[in-house]
Amino acid sequence: MDLNDTADLYRYFDCTDEMEFLFACLRRTVERDLPREIDYLSRHDEAIRQIMDAVEMPDRLAEDFIMFTKQNEGSLPNPRRSDEFKAMREDEVVTLEKIVWDAFKEFKNG
Repeated sequence: MDLNDTADLYRYFDCTDEMEFLFACLRRTVERDLPREIDYLSRHDEAIRQIMDAVEMPDRLAEDFIMFTKQNEGSLPNPRRSDEFKAMREDEVVTLEKIVWDAFKEFKNG
């Protein structure tokens, strides 16, 4: 045998630790992340549907309404009310805030 022959050292590389890590990541994705994402998307789609039933607005504006309202813990921030949503009446804003609140109140963020 040649002293420089190292092929035997690499022929049967042990990837057990790497595969266990990969399996743990996949398990977490399937058992936790995907169901959570599906729950979020279902709630989001229902909120969009109800918003569109309540007030006529472009899809992008409805998406923004949900985002801003969620970021501000259930109410549309005042600067947004006087800017992007200035055409909306106060009762419409209150109705849409309630839609968003009801859709996401039981959603777990963590």
